[in-house]
Amino acid sequence: MNPEQVGFALLYIGVFLLVGKMIRLKVKGLQNLFLPSSIIGGFVALLLGPQVLGKIMLNFVSEDHFLANGIMTATIIDVWSALPGLMINVVFASLFLGATMPKLHDIWTFGGPQLAFGWAIGWGQYVIGLLVAILILTPFFDIPAMAGALIEVAFEGGHGTAAGMASTFEELGFEEAFDLAIGLATVGVLSGVVFGIILINWAVRRGKTKVIKDVNGFSELRKQGIMEYQNREPAGKMTTRPESIEPLSFHLAIVMIAILIGWLILQGLIGLESITITNWTGSSFMKYIPLFPIAMFGGIILQVFFSKKDKYNLVDRRMINRIQGLALDVLIITAIATVSLDVIGEYLVPFLILAVAGISWNLFGFLILAPKIIPDYWFERGIGDFGQSMGVTATGLLLMRIVDPENESPAFEAFGYKQLVYEPFLGGGLVTALSVPFIVQFGAVAGLIFASIMVIIGIVSGLFYFGKGKHIKNN
Repeated sequence: MNPEQVGFALLYIGVFLLVGKMIRLKVKGLQNLFLPSSIIGGFVALLLGPQVLGKIMLNFVSEDHFLANGIMTATIIDVWSALPGLMINVVFASLFLGATMPKLHDIWTFGGPQLAFGWAIGWGQYVIGLLVAILILTPFFDIPAMAGALIEVAFEGGHGTAAGMASTFEELGFEEAFDLAIGLATVGVLSGVVFGIILINWAVRRGKTKVIKDVNGFSELRKQGIMEYQNREPAGKMTTRPESIEPLSFHLAIVMIAILIGWLILQGLIGLESITITNWTGSSFMKYIPLFPIAMFGGIILQVFFSKKDKYNLVDRRMINRIQGLALDVLIITAIATVSLDVIGEYLVPFLILAVAGISWNLFGFLILAPKIIPDYWFERGIGDFGQSMGVTATGLLLMRIVDPENESPAFEAFGYKQLVYEPFLGGGLVTALSVPFIVQFGAVAGLIFASIMVIIGIVSGLFYFGKGKHIKNN
């Protein structure tokens, strides 16, 4: 593979991103689902690649014909296969860069109930997944027990986390888990929007919402994914002069340094483990940890430094968001385009069992736990966590925007505060990264017991402390 081939594979990403956008503009059904263009483009690339179009064309052409792989050459697939694992580091390194850290009092008061609810849902996905693995997947399908972590990895973590865990799955001998996780993440995004819209219509009719009393929907431009003229804002601020350094280059360099700091931390932990735990017991754990959650801590370290030393406010959050968004688009389109349909077909029944179990738990948590844990505006606030628990934070924000279009409730503020504590652990954080190696090292039963304790902590603190408003009274 030469540099020209790699460059050509990268050009293909732009083609399919625009194809996905054009389809979104034309197809009403996809607009109503608010599907990102990267997901649509990824599916188009998958259909036009070796797994669908290529197999069809093999019935008519020889194996060395250029259409034997569809219009996606083997080189393009190889390059694209490596990109999700790289791009997820950019996404997580960017999470806290340029963000203002709020006071602990505000996090506790507004984000506390959200954290308790999200904590119970997130850890509950491990409980449900491990129960399914122990009782069904391992004894009947001979699937490794680490598959019990796939619901949380795919639903809470989304496509990015699923892709970031690929190397861990491969090193632990279950590389098929990557394809299953990407498939589950796609199911999560689709079902998150579909069930979210159904729940919103149900809540409006039953009087469960406090802000809106009817569902008018978004404008046609919003559905098409076009920013309304009156709402268009700058993508970022020019914090540096281009003749000195291009602002985009500066912010990209900051993200790169955050990833490098994360890499150095991870290498240090691996080295420390090798001369301590590995030397004493012969077992190793840290080498299975992917880079992306540690890159997030690299971003936090950099942000703390800039908060104290940057008197010019050079780091612009909007610019960081654009870099993060680009990385996420590239990640999603390449991950979906390279997912193995053969693997999903081979594991179809276990795949469906995991999907149904995960969706059922999320619906149960939202309808039963959210009203009791979140003391006020439970639907407006809880629907955001429901959307996130199905795979993408953007889905949660979308659903909150539907039920609270003018930001009249504390939903967005509480959700943001909760993320500051939640993201470093679940939904692609340290717990997500450690979960699969932990299950392999200590067993599914140990993982089930630990996850169950965490769920109990979330539910009990939610029901008897946050749900009763004690966190407000104590402040």
